[in-house]
Amino acid sequence: MALSPRARQKRRLLRQFAALERRVPPARRLIRLLVRHSPTVVRLPVAVLLVLGGLFSVLPFLGLWMLPLGLLLLAVDLPTLRPGVSALIIRSRRWTAERLRRVRRRAWA
Repeated sequence: MALSPRARQKRRLLRQFAALERRVPPARRLIRLLVRHSPTVVRLPVAVLLVLGGLFSVLPFLGLWMLPLGLLLLAVDLPTLRPGVSALIIRSRRWTAERLRRVRRRAWA
């Protein structure tokens, strides 16, 4: 049975959340709470605040880490964002993994 494009995009996005949970275990509970158990009324304001916090990352208590998390949360409720956000998260994970490999190679060389 073939899935619709929208269903495939949703599954791809949920895989990105699962990867984020694996990479940042302390955030696992919060991510699951926001993605699976929170209504849209809660998730959208949190996502918008995270995006705004990421944009104002020059302030000491806000960081650039907030931007991708906010975009991921927005993409849960806004299907038009799903393909782009998923692709961006995948690319950033690959870029980060490659940088870590290079650093580790230099450390062992």
